Amino acid sequence: MRIEEFDYELPEELIAKYPVVPRHNARLMVLNRKEKSIKHDIFINLPEYLEEGDLLVFNNTKVIPARLYGRKPTGGKVEVVLTDFIKPDEWKALVGGKKIRPGLLIEIAPEFKVEVIEHIEEGKFKVKLHGENPLRLIDKYGHIPIPPYLKREEEPVDRVYYQTIFAKEEGAVASPTASLHFSEELMERLRERGINFSFITLHVSYGTFKPVKVENVEEHRVDPEYVKVPEETIERIKETKKKGKRVIAVGTTVVRALETAGYEPFEGWTDLYIYPGYEFKVIDGMITNFHLPRSSLLILVSAFAGREFILKAYREAVEKRYRFYSYGDGMLIT
Repeated sequence: MRIEEFDYELPEELIAKYPVVPRHNARLMVLNRKEKSIKHDIFINLPEYLEEGDLLVFNNTKVIPARLYGRKPTGGKVEVVLTDFIKPDEWKALVGGKKIRPGLLIEIAPEFKVEVIEHIEEGKFKVKLHGENPLRLIDKYGHIPIPPYLKREEEPVDRVYYQTIFAKEEGAVASPTASLHFSEELMERLRERGINFSFITLHVSYGTFKPVKVENVEEHRVDPEYVKVPEETIERIKETKKKGKRVIAVGTTVVRALETAGYEPFEGWTDLYIYPGYEFKVIDGMITNFHLPRSSLLILVSAFAGREFILKAYREAVEKRYRFYSYGDGMLIT
């Protein structure tokens, strides 16, 4: 498969620069793979497309303000963007500035320093965070690294709306955006409908924005990301399947986590890359946003619903002026 097969035309004004408020007022496109049908609605009406006993699986990762501004011992300014969680005091990071070498100590604040440990590639390094409770220090001094295609700096609205309502486990540098549409009101409606919930953790890395640079889709590689699928979630999945109900992944991160784990609890790293031809083992449906052209996420969604059907849906979304990308509208595929 060639990467140009996963391209589409998108007018720049359809890229959502800011979130919809309230969250559940985003538009919802509903795709049925069997019938090849496309419906249009709003997200608050999601329960109408689900059945009692269906299981929604969410990613409870929490976005950290991973962009840090500091100074070298010489006084030179340095920007550090934490990109990949290793452990709370150890990360992979993009470090901008001149003469960045292992051993360099960057001061973010008197009580918070970043040590460059080793060079990985280009501007990417392994770094160690020095200070008491690194995650608290990141939260205090960091800035949200909002997606580069928004072409703006972080604003107060991002601290609230670029985070899901059930964000709990700190470690992501990008949001699991399909979950951003879920408000407390929508969760209550889902409970009333008899929908069950479960959670996994996948710390979304900066690699989620990594473009596919190869011509042949099969040759692309995704960056490893930390994932935890607890036993409780696996048991819920098994119960749901046994009753003949559906397991619906909320977001491509959940798809990758569940397909990595299969039917066993899992904690570790996943670099699972899903492209057309992949046989799904666990999920029966997914909720997702509208993804960038030529991206691994568009390729994943095409693997689940079929490339031609997905591209037809995207063309219709453009015609009907849907909002695209992280702060954009959502899609339910069953």
